Amino acid sequence: MTDAARHLLVVAHTGRRDSLEAGIDVCRRLIAAGLTPVVSDDELADLMEAAPDLAPLALLGADVPPEELELVIVLGGDGTILRAAELVRGCTAPLLGVNLGHVGFLAEAEREDLDETVQRALARDYVVEERMTLSVRVKRGAEVVYETWALNEATVEKASRERMLEVVIEVDQRPLSSFGCDGVVVSTPTGSTAYAFSAGGPVVWPSVEAILMVPLSAHALFARPLVVGPESPVAIELLDRSQGAGVLWCDGRRPFELPPGARVVVRRSSKPVRLARLAPRPFVDRLVNKFALPVAGWRGPTSESAEERGRA
Repeated sequence: MTDAARHLLVVAHTGRRDSLEAGIDVCRRLIAAGLTPVVSDDELADLMEAAPDLAPLALLGADVPPEELELVIVLGGDGTILRAAELVRGCTAPLLGVNLGHVGFLAEAEREDLDETVQRALARDYVVEERMTLSVRVKRGAEVVYETWALNEATVEKASRERMLEVVIEVDQRPLSSFGCDGVVVSTPTGSTAYAFSAGGPVVWPSVEAILMVPLSAHALFARPLVVGPESPVAIELLDRSQGAGVLWCDGRRPFELPPGARVVVRRSSKPVRLARLAPRPFVDRLVNKFALPVAGWRGPTSESAEERGRA
């Protein structure tokens, strides 16, 4: 494949000045390397207004179909990475995130590493890690009225602050419990450090295949977070006695109104999201770095062998 035929999509949060400038920087680096950067239609105008000399650029969909993308370079926080995942849903191009936000748990590099990150991207010097996603359906009776997906989580929330949802929770097509609540989060291991974490759910290593369910402010004795197998479908049904409508959010995006009687069914999706990684490192290091966890006083491994540690 010649450089001219290589298609790298650049996704930036162009509403933020630092992200817009980083997007212009990356596009110029790709052009200097002989490539034509690909951008989405909702970012093209912002990029060209800020840098009229920025050319040539290719438009995603019109000039380059998503399935021809080699890589997606994402400049922003986790929200921008989630938006990029939505843009290229279903294609094989991995996402390489550069954190310009706060925590940036999904990002692989920081702003100061931008030059090296682009060079590694051009050299195809990265490994690809697949992350489990969720398939989400809304049903009314036997009819499927809405379908979508999520990388982090699908959340059923109350639509009105003063109202409460009455729900029945189901796992493996069997009822588990019913209660009043502010909502329910159904999360992937990737999303366990996002909304589910804030709601009191456990942190689950990305290598674990599981589905998490975390109630939000539930009025019930048994409303603890659950971790179920990846092949177990989870359902949330809004009872007719609910005090108002609910709203389904997937990755904090794509809201869909849920009237009483609606049923949200969440399963493992057959289409993962692919993330580009520049350096393999333990997930615990990412936790420590992103959450600034205190590890002072750690003296490192002892001289005992792995076999001896396993017997301890």
